[in-house]
Amino acid sequence: MNVPNFGPGTDPGVLRDWARTVEGLGFDLLMVSDHVAVTPDVAEQYPAPFYEPFTTLSWLAGVTERLRLGTTVVIVPYRHPLLLARMAANLDDLSGGRLVLGVGVGWARQEFAALGVPYGERGRLTDEHLRAVRAAWADTADYRAGAIPLWVGGNSDAGIRRAVALGDAWHPLRVTLPWLREARERLTATARDQGRPVPALAPRIALRLTSAPVTGPDRLAGEGTFEQVVADLDELRRLGAGTVVLDPFNGDPEETRRPREAWHALAAVAASFTPDRSE
Repeated sequence: MNVPNFGPGTDPGVLRDWARTVEGLGFDLLMVSDHVAVTPDVAEQYPAPFYEPFTTLSWLAGVTERLRLGTTVVIVPYRHPLLLARMAANLDDLSGGRLVLGVGVGWARQEFAALGVPYGERGRLTDEHLRAVRAAWADTADYRAGAIPLWVGGNSDAGIRRAVALGDAWHPLRVTLPWLREARERLTATARDQGRPVPALAPRIALRLTSAPVTGPDRLAGEGTFEQVVADLDELRRLGAGTVVLDPFNGDPEETRRPREAWHALAAVAASFTPDRSE
């Protein structure tokens, strides 16, 4: 489940209620997004207030018991790699090994400029920083990182290559199923070319229930009638997805004032979908 950690309806109490609702419905993973400076390009999609992910997840770790906690995705070039490594390792340790670190290169040019990070170098910096993070985690006496899952986001060919080279899972965001079928083949081919194992598939999909079927080639996975969404989840399992993150935020910041609408959709999915559904 991807929880909005931004927008006019978000505050500590709402975040706590989100976490307890998600855990209570039986979901096993809660993820939040990352921005540091809410520059105009960020604010168009994810307006203030924006709760920093590591601080937020630390807060939510204390009000949950079994729920895994993750980032979808932390923007790697925004932080020194040793700071990123330590925050992630400490959060994982303090939460009892519940962290999933989803990472990406970022997209907001104005935010990069505000932070003094060269936008054009973000891919190279991400690769270098991730290697440094893994090297830091190897110091088990200090970082105590354990086996933190590293999910690499990015729907581009570069994102696929990065997931194969540096990740435990590939974490594509809000895609169509036809696109994902083809991309899954590219992921396998890239792993073969690199002589590396194929990373796990852990997509983040939309969650938007509608009364009438959504048709057309641009329909996102997770968008449509309840029957369509359940069929999408079955198809994702057949494609090899061991985890699917549901994202109920569909672009209107006012949605953050109405979390119960998303909770009702989650409850419907939780009540009718189990990993043992027949294929």
